[in-house]
Amino acid sequence: MAEDKSLEEIKKFWPGDAPDLSNVPKYVKKYKKDLIVIKYGGNVLIDRNIFNNFIKDISILNKLGLSIVVVHGGGPRIERELKKGNITSKFINGLRVTDEKVINIVEKVLIDFNNDIVESLNKIGSKAISINTKINNIINVVPDKPELGFVGVPQKINIELIKSMIDNNQIPIVAPLGLDDSKQAYNINGDTAASAIAKKLKSRRLLLMTNVEGVYDDRKNLISEIKPYDMENLVNLKIVQGGMLPKIKNCIEAVENGVKGVVILDGRKPRAILKEIFSDQGAGTLIRK
Repeated sequence: MAEDKSLEEIKKFWPGDAPDLSNVPKYVKKYKKDLIVIKYGGNVLIDRNIFNNFIKDISILNKLGLSIVVVHGGGPRIERELKKGNITSKFINGLRVTDEKVINIVEKVLIDFNNDIVESLNKIGSKAISINTKINNIINVVPDKPELGFVGVPQKINIELIKSMIDNNQIPIVAPLGLDDSKQAYNINGDTAASAIAKKLKSRRLLLMTNVEGVYDDRKNLISEIKPYDMENLVNLKIVQGGMLPKIKNCIEAVENGVKGVVILDGRKPRAILKEIFSDQGAGTLIRK
């Protein structure tokens, strides 16, 4: 674990558009002994400027000595590759139907993106490590519904490997892929993978970075904090619906199973992660008991 840094040291790498520098040591102390899982997904995966902002923020958390695990998605990138092959995606309840041809493309795209994140972080001085179906696989899966094809549900997760990386001040970068007992690769919904890892680690926070500000109420106002029970009511009243449903389901399950808080935040906004962790205002919608 990295040593605590003085304000003068932090000032050298702290961005001008981030929260007040003087409060940083307070929040570092708050999160120092805890784990933060960050899921990077949605349309924020495509824009290179947003990607570079994300890489910088993750590097800053690492320099401050916080223990973080990054789980990434890949939906838009996968969609782009499937279109090149004239393959039309089918979805059931927000999950991509993945046949043998599709799983090969999905695995390649996700591993390429996984390597991109690792290389980008290492280039600016962090120590990131790839976790995917070809190297350091940690997720053993069972198939989800038969009609979804090669879509898996995490069954076992090798948390010890993640912990040993974190103990060495490395950043595990996890692709949402897993292997079954016969070593067949399966696609995993990114939020499901992140939630499963956060639950297993009993993380202090699970941050779901996406392309929406957070969760809105019936008047289209952003909800800054909400309890799982009230979130379920929004679902039952169909105020929350569509593609947000699998995400909300994972949020509620995580909070009910050992994760202290889940935040849905807008990954398109610069410094969103830093604003969530290093300010009382936070960013997006916090779900906790």
